[in-house]
Amino acid sequence: MFIDIHGHAYKKLGPKQDGHIHFVTPEQLLPRYDELGIERGCLLPIINPEVYVPQSNEEILEICERFPDRFIPFCNVDPRALTNSPEAPLDYLLRYYRDQGCRGVGEVMPNLPFLDPRVQNLFKHVEAVGLPLTFDISARIGGDYGLYDDPGLPQLEASLRRFPKLIILGHGPAFWAEIAPLETPLDRDGYPSYPLKEEGVVPKLFRRYPNLWGDLSAGSGYNALARDPDYAVRFLNEFQDRLLFGSDLCAADQPVPQVAFLQKLKAEGKISEATFNKIARENAIRLLGL
Repeated sequence: MFIDIHGHAYKKLGPKQDGHIHFVTPEQLLPRYDELGIERGCLLPIINPEVYVPQSNEEILEICERFPDRFIPFCNVDPRALTNSPEAPLDYLLRYYRDQGCRGVGEVMPNLPFLDPRVQNLFKHVEAVGLPLTFDISARIGGDYGLYDDPGLPQLEASLRRFPKLIILGHGPAFWAEIAPLETPLDRDGYPSYPLKEEGVVPKLFRRYPNLWGDLSAGSGYNALARDPDYAVRFLNEFQDRLLFGSDLCAADQPVPQVAFLQKLKAEGKISEATFNKIARENAIRLLGL
């Protein structure tokens, strides 16, 4: 059985927007979990207006109270909240939601640079409160969602160095594309299909910063593994203690190929059952204190 480190649900569906899927309700999500063998999932509130109609942390808490054996609440705070300044006292919000049972922060998706002082202020307060943080990432400012970084992820690296006690879960196309060197900067926008000729910056950051963990959800996480299965085996084995299964299920009919991919590697003996279990569920239990 799996624990999903990255899920979404709206109590009541809002309007469907061009370019955006219709997010699932919890009642739509649970049958998919049963089908995929997912015992529990973390629900990450979508609060940033760059993404979709924002939802509240209270909505996530209410859903998780209705289904306490299936869903785990995360909270989310926009770095522009309260005062839109690097001095915003975000810690009291984060402590409140932690004390309400939230086990992490995310998905952090404002379209601001990692090194924007307001984002760094959020990171500082999340580190102090002691929760892990999941981000999404963009290759551009404007017309997109997700924290911006340059090719090579120097702003993420600076954040990992500045906040060594903050566990940051890497996620999103512009993060996972750099499991290998980029042939062109535009490869950060999608899912590069070429195999790895050498390692990119992502595994190097994993070795250098023990506070970097990996969220394997969505097309980006799957593509990072499936584009070169031989390297995926080495990557999964080396970083087995800091990689987490995730689905990022948004639409009710969305595929989650990570399930079959990881099961196949285990069946073929390319990853051990112990490694599979860590990635599938045990790392999430340890990280979130379940």
